[in-house]
Amino acid sequence: MVLQLILLAIGLVLLVKGADWLVDGASVLAKKNNVSDLAIGLTIVAFGTSAPELVVNAVAASGNYPDIVFGNIIGSNNFNLFVILGIAGLIVPLSVQSSTVWKEIPFSLLAAIILFFLANNYFLAQSEELSRYDAIILLVLFCAFLYYVATQLKSDPEAEVVAAKDYSTLKIWGLIIIGLAGLVGGGKLVVDNAVAMAQSLGVSEKIIGLTIVAAGTSLPELATSVVAAMKRNADIAIGNIVGSNIFNILLILGASGLIRPLAYTTSFNTDIYILCIGTIFLFMAMFIGKKHRLDRWQAFVLLSSYLLYTGYLVGMES
Repeated sequence: MVLQLILLAIGLVLLVKGADWLVDGASVLAKKNNVSDLAIGLTIVAFGTSAPELVVNAVAASGNYPDIVFGNIIGSNNFNLFVILGIAGLIVPLSVQSSTVWKEIPFSLLAAIILFFLANNYFLAQSEELSRYDAIILLVLFCAFLYYVATQLKSDPEAEVVAAKDYSTLKIWGLIIIGLAGLVGGGKLVVDNAVAMAQSLGVSEKIIGLTIVAAGTSLPELATSVVAAMKRNADIAIGNIVGSNIFNILLILGASGLIRPLAYTTSFNTDIYILCIGTIFLFMAMFIGKKHRLDRWQAFVLLSSYLLYTGYLVGMES
């Protein structure tokens, strides 16, 4: 059990550092080949913070561990929304751009609702699963969201500027190769040891996915948002979280469902309900108190709600 926990932690570190190295090397390579900041920001940098979830889900889907797949994404989204925004909002009240309030937050809610209906197969007389057709729907919606982000950045060209670095060709490819190796090795360690821990503790893979794996793969978002809040850059702090939640459902679950159809456990519906309620609360918070701002008391409500939610999950297993 202790060994499994250590290996899981090593896997998470490899995931986070692997994504960091890969993004670093790939960004410099793209810069040297005159790729625009907009293109780099939309692809390489955006992929970087989602890479841990993507790799873990690819490994879990390949190994036919659907509860890890869904638990990781739904759990990561709840962790992002309740814990990371809660911590960032406690550090400093977060002012939010109008476009985030009226477009990105509702879009993230829509993504969760679409996942709910697709996974439960409400429109087809089949068992609950995320089929390859469902995965394609999610990926098409992701492309639509990516197009929206591109148009937003074009109207504000300084919103995403990638700092140029001067690396040798050897260092660039070294970072890319080591980063990819770290992601693949870390993902395998995380999935294998998460499943082993669930078996050792006598708890479901769902609980391990929703808690330990989800929190671990959200470390890049946690670091980004907390640093942004400390620097009083609220746009990055909250935009990072809302964008990540959209990426997780549309891109990562879409990609996971293409690897293999994923059986869906209906007990995840409760966790999707909580995600939707939290997203609605975030939207309503923009109009309670100071307009378009997440105040400290609202951040406290988010954070304390997650603690109650986690206690409920553990209590249901015992």
